[in-house]
Amino acid sequence: MLESITNLDFNVLYWIQENLRTDWLDSICAFLSWAFQLGIPWLILGAVLFCFKKTRVAGVVLVSAVVLTFFFNELAIKNAVNRERPCTIDPTIPLAIEKPTSYSFPSGHTASCFAAAGALLFTYKKIGIPLVAFAVIMGFSRMYLFVHFPTDVIAGAALGLLMAWVTVLIFRELKYDQKLNSLTLRRK
Repeated sequence: MLESITNLDFNVLYWIQENLRTDWLDSICAFLSWAFQLGIPWLILGAVLFCFKKTRVAGVVLVSAVVLTFFFNELAIKNAVNRERPCTIDPTIPLAIEKPTSYSFPSGHTASCFAAAGALLFTYKKIGIPLVAFAVIMGFSRMYLFVHFPTDVIAGAALGLLMAWVTVLIFRELKYDQKLNSLTLRRK
């Protein structure tokens, strides 16, 4: 079963390499990979949103979801699963980026993008909706760069959305005091 999934994964990746690979997409996908390493833009966006009263909660939820996703993904799941990257299994495909050293499953870039998009989709839809489209593009770029399997990307998207949902649930159990900029437990 696992072997047939991996074969399907490779079939998708090889199709992308044979039919969609261009110099300009190499540049765009390599830039996205570099720019969103460790989710730094999401932390910056969260800090900016926190500066305005109307979006303060969205900023806190966004940063919390991305940090929670990082810990679960990078420190727990990847090291438990130990799945090799496609570029490690088949080193014949030229890479547009430096070969990543961490494991493949799930995609961290995709997970952080979906965590950020999900957090904002649940708290500030005006920004959340376009970020979901961006998260899909990020997931595609990870496959395009031959550093993640499609199942890594799907798992990363699911993990990111799950962590966003969990974060929102936690914050719903807390009452955010805008005047004091503090969180207190909600009284039932």
